[in-house]
Amino acid sequence: MAETPREDATPKDHSQKEHPWGDWIGRTETAHDRIGETPARALAATLNRPADFPARPGDALPPLWSWLYFLPLAPLAEVGPDGHPRRGGFLPPVDLPRRMWAGSRCTFHGPLRVGADAVRTSTITRIAQKSGGAGTMVFVTVAHAVHCDGALVMAEEQDIVYLPMPERFSPPAPTPAPACAWREAAPVDPVLLFRFSALTFNGHRIHYDRAYAMDVEKYPGLVVHGPLQAVLLFDAATRHTPHAAPARFDFRGLRPLFDFDQVSLAGRAREDGGLDLFTVNGDGAVGMQAAMHWRPR
Repeated sequence: MAETPREDATPKDHSQKEHPWGDWIGRTETAHDRIGETPARALAATLNRPADFPARPGDALPPLWSWLYFLPLAPLAEVGPDGHPRRGGFLPPVDLPRRMWAGSRCTFHGPLRVGADAVRTSTITRIAQKSGGAGTMVFVTVAHAVHCDGALVMAEEQDIVYLPMPERFSPPAPTPAPACAWREAAPVDPVLLFRFSALTFNGHRIHYDRAYAMDVEKYPGLVVHGPLQAVLLFDAATRHTPHAAPARFDFRGLRPLFDFDQVSLAGRAREDGGLDLFTVNGDGAVGMQAAMHWRPR
């Protein structure tokens, strides 16, 4: 995830009949995996969790850690120049060169347990072509349902955006971070980005190949993953509200963060009892905004 055009702010929405990917709507794929111990322990170490962090059979994991599993194991011969799998398989062959994870809406129904046999069913539910300041954009929404040992544990709507390649770095206007009840440092560096890329089998070169990120995609440095920001915000929310059970977590990227940024995590209470959450750079601009909703007690 890098800078994300705001879908609801773009001036023109073409109907799905005007784009050539209508046959992809409703397309479904199913992935099987076992919630293994090693990926969970590796992410715990990467996030500086205690050595005794639960990762034994039967232990419950944070629900977003499902992103460590069901990984797209594309052969290297089927990987594009950006490091992503080439288009035209499950996802439509959108002919725009940049692709990023724009945001998600996640609902939690049960625990993600180490050792469980897991199935993720993914369905393309929407494709929308837009026009705006960044040029033509295509938004693809994928609905994921994760079952562990036959029980639904997580449902996610994930938005993927395709964009043209820019001539120069031109991010959206900064959104100032609001006043928050707490803020804590979240140091980022190339090692953290590389390890998270490896754990999620994310080959997108903007996260670890500085020459590619700067020379081809015109960023000023390595880009901090959107899912990494989401994991950090989710972790902070549960630490600051330790006795509450997450019910829903939504996030959306507003502006890119880079490996040279002084990143912090911030949160404040919502009127509905949840939390508003933000990643913030050293200039006080929001990178990602998120909302946590808790289960009623």
